[in-house]
Amino acid sequence: MADVRQHKILLDEDEMPRRWYNVLPDLPTPPPPVLHPGTGQPVGPEDLAPLFPRELILQEVSGDQYVDIPEEVQDVYRLWRPSPLFRAHRLEKALGTPARIYYKYEGVSPAGSHKPNTAVPQAYYNARAGIRKLTTETGAGQWGTALAFACAQFDLECEVWQVRASYDQKPYRKMMIETFGGTVHPSPSDLTAAGRAILAEHPDSTGSLGIAISEAVERAAGDPTTNYALGSVLNHVLMHQTVIGEEALLQLAKVGETPDLLVGCTGGGSNFGGLMFPFLRERWAGRMAPTVRAVEPSACPSLTQGTYAYDFGDTAGMTPLMKMHTLGHDFVPDPIHAGGLRYHGMSPLISHLYETGEIEAVAKGQSECFAAGVLFARTEGIVPAPEPTHALAAAVEEALACKESGEEKVILTALCGHGHLDLPAYAAYLAGSVEDTSWDDADLQAAVAQALTRLPQLA
Repeated sequence: MADVRQHKILLDEDEMPRRWYNVLPDLPTPPPPVLHPGTGQPVGPEDLAPLFPRELILQEVSGDQYVDIPEEVQDVYRLWRPSPLFRAHRLEKALGTPARIYYKYEGVSPAGSHKPNTAVPQAYYNARAGIRKLTTETGAGQWGTALAFACAQFDLECEVWQVRASYDQKPYRKMMIETFGGTVHPSPSDLTAAGRAILAEHPDSTGSLGIAISEAVERAAGDPTTNYALGSVLNHVLMHQTVIGEEALLQLAKVGETPDLLVGCTGGGSNFGGLMFPFLRERWAGRMAPTVRAVEPSACPSLTQGTYAYDFGDTAGMTPLMKMHTLGHDFVPDPIHAGGLRYHGMSPLISHLYETGEIEAVAKGQSECFAAGVLFARTEGIVPAPEPTHALAAAVEEALACKESGEEKVILTALCGHGHLDLPAYAAYLAGSVEDTSWDDADLQAAVAQALTRLPQLA
């Protein structure tokens, strides 16, 4: 075994993955299809053509186990990839645990998160298709920042609708998006019919990712030179993120380690799937047997309290129907600081894996997560974004359980971004003003059921 006392485990540039891993053909059972809301039939490429370029549509439904990464995309990836894997020695010492904790750090990217892993190829394929502008939504602002950066690399315009709560909480995200050349609007806005409808009913709406998606889709659908880009949820988005897991596999192999537990935060599922899918492939092949655990906010508990059902991906009902764990497409979450985890639904792939027992899920409140984030900052020297503090809280919980049992588990977690632009959230926590939100299960289920009654009736 190599020396596991090593702190930073690096890969050479020539070890960067040259292919994305597509989990679809390896799934033990196939996931339910995406349905057209008008016909109730599985959607075809022509149904997605108004929003996405042909090559991304083909990736969405591909049965190929691997998809080659274009050289032009690899050239941009080389600005920050391969990203480092760290052994959290100081955190382990502070906890007094025999567990060995590793974290894959995506905060080294130009946007400060994992999001450029898919923003770059999405911008590339759209530019190659002759598209001149991309629209999108963003919660915490990390995806909007990543897409603005990616559009700048391929000479595209970028228009972003940011959830109003995060737009107000995180002004520096807006500035960063604009620095990269993007345009940002708070959502709901008066620029779209979807936004105006929400404002007419709720003038003080704090917004939701579902509302912001409706606005971005509406703008894209009305212009043949404009397409829509999504930062999570869809199959091709999660596939692009698998560069994270493929690198982590190589890095752990360099120190002779095999994980017992993988833990990641989940909002729409891209960061989680990007790390976990290559490890699930190895588990299904019998080469390792890790437990895989998703961690979500108790304020937006789509996996742990949501309903597994067909639902719209947006509030206005402009998207196809996806079978996923959902809180209802009109769910407006509490404006917690982890804006990237405030989506009403979970990726269909992640939902399917949870439903079939391939992964676990837990929910955490803000206070426990920020406590883990502060401990991590004071020991490892990185201020994490509010989103990955959920994974850190679960990793700390497991490490303390190992302290009690004496078990020497290997824990791998995804530190999907830094929190340099989220310091007001840490200020609120340190001042004691962060509140925890949770939902009564019966009330939440009733609300979801009511939302689902407004869906088209499927045969």
